[in-house]
Amino acid sequence: MKLSTYTLKKSDKELIGLLNKDSLINLNVFFGEISLLELIQLPDWKELIIKKTKLNNLTTHKLEEVKLLAPIPRPNSLRDAYAFRQHVETSRRNRGLEMIKEFDDFPVFYFSNHNAIFGPSDNIQCMPSHFEKLDYELEIAILIGKEGINVKTKNAKEYIAGFMIMNDMSSRGLQMKEMKLNLGPAKGKDFASVLGPYLVTPDELSGNIINEDDSGCNYDLEMTCSVNGKLLSKGNIKDMDWSFEKIIERVSYGATIYPGDIIGSGTVGTGCLLEINGTNKLKHSDFTELWLKENDLVEMEIEKLGKITNKIISNNSNYKIN
Repeated sequence: MKLSTYTLKKSDKELIGLLNKDSLINLNVFFGEISLLELIQLPDWKELIIKKTKLNNLTTHKLEEVKLLAPIPRPNSLRDAYAFRQHVETSRRNRGLEMIKEFDDFPVFYFSNHNAIFGPSDNIQCMPSHFEKLDYELEIAILIGKEGINVKTKNAKEYIAGFMIMNDMSSRGLQMKEMKLNLGPAKGKDFASVLGPYLVTPDELSGNIINEDDSGCNYDLEMTCSVNGKLLSKGNIKDMDWSFEKIIERVSYGATIYPGDIIGSGTVGTGCLLEINGTNKLKHSDFTELWLKENDLVEMEIEKLGKITNKIISNNSNYKIN
């Protein structure tokens, strides 16, 4: 099933829905004033949704009547991993660096800003410094659906409530300065992450599993990103070198994971302008770098998960020093 958080276009009240063709079935009618995060914590919540939505006289809203929000607008936490070797290896090669051998030892991740979440059609508001090599990053993310600690890979699949597209927006100019201090990305990352359009439950992707063993699930799902209608990035989730199950094991080692935690995959190979620019500059020294600018339209699509479309705007009018 594909679940959403949304508002009607004439209201700010958040509702939760189940996608049914070109409409959303309003689930608040059955479950009351609860959020999607609260819904997935109910016992047997999937079975309850199926049972309730078999009833007649459903309250539905056409997609053109609603505004989709991030499926989980206010997550408990936001972690982002480094699961695609191609992205890591190529980005380092483009900077004249060797591949990090520790990449194969364990999946690494960092914490991002869970309070800077944007929805699938929101305008992305950027401050002046963000436009210093402003970049998108094409990723898939999971939502943790239940509490656990020291979760083993073989059991980790049951902790995944669903999948969604993630655009980990990055200001490379800020990030490059920060990374010289060897602490990790900070202001280069914490201004915007896009999630959506739906929370897609694992059963929806069962037909796209190409391998499932003790190391986790491997899915065959195409990923693309276009800017202003031009295709720039194309990859596949099957190229993840660390499965989400392995990532969950690492994340939960000595630390409790909770419903509402979101974990990103990291960028797919060719899935950002940093990588694309670096590769093209190695081939052509006179290549002009491409970075996102005001009014650009960024469209990301992942097979079975849907599409997110966000416009880049300047927030310069709110640039104040207190």
